[in-house]
Amino acid sequence: MSVWRVDSLSLDTTDDLAFCLVADVLDRSLGGQAGMLDSWTRYRVDSQDHDMAAGLVAELASHGLVLLDDVTSADHLLRLAHSIATIVPHRDSDASGLTAIADIGEQMRSGFAGFSACALNPHTDRSGIVNPPALLMMACGQPASTGGECVVIDGKAVYDDLAESQPKAAKAFGAPQSVLFGGASGCLSSVFSSTGDRITVRLRLDELAQFSPETTRWLPVLRAATDRHATMFRLNTGQGYILDNHRWLHGRRAFTGQRLMYRVNGNPLPYLGITPGFRPARTLAPGSST
Repeated sequence: MSVWRVDSLSLDTTDDLAFCLVADVLDRSLGGQAGMLDSWTRYRVDSQDHDMAAGLVAELASHGLVLLDDVTSADHLLRLAHSIATIVPHRDSDASGLTAIADIGEQMRSGFAGFSACALNPHTDRSGIVNPPALLMMACGQPASTGGECVVIDGKAVYDDLAESQPKAAKAFGAPQSVLFGGASGCLSSVFSSTGDRITVRLRLDELAQFSPETTRWLPVLRAATDRHATMFRLNTGQGYILDNHRWLHGRRAFTGQRLMYRVNGNPLPYLGITPGFRPARTLAPGSST
């Protein structure tokens, strides 16, 4: 396997200009969050060092997100992906499962705003299918001239926040079949889903998500909570991240220039012990309102 270096963390989309303007509100609201990156623990991982490689996996299993460095090419990202996951093809990927994401300069269509220069509201990937892939792996081929910073939000922090401060909202967003993701042919599910003692997150906030009346009334509370826990950072060429797509939301700020990102989706190899989602700090009792 190739050598890579990893900095670990301890820690789509509409078809018109209106979305760009709405997303830019979020874009501007994140201006003070970039410094949070300095507080995250960093370490480097050499793939030939089994102890350090195990550290990457352990960090991903524990916190759901690691930052990558020295990803030298799209093929390098694919090799890394194959070492920890079974690749899941994307609608927009090539035969290998890799998607090149750039502003293609065309009028946006619903669900294709990733291929524009607009800001993208933080979301989980593939929310419109029954079983979204558990891992998202991204690497930067070329940074933007201006803007284009990554935005990530820990779904565990959002859930724990709501469970403590707005338990009715947390319960509403966990109600089965309360959101239709992906349009008429998509998936009827919920923002928070429970399996045993773990919770997974599924979210997008555009016209391809239709919320029930009970969840709609709590959307301002959800947006406020996601804003509180949003963190922004810039990726330069060769840098990237791996995140738990069942826990973390990801997005970006609007940009100028020829920004190029590579994306791979996958499910963790079973023997690695990476269980998607998270254990909440507080369990809400069925039927409780406080």
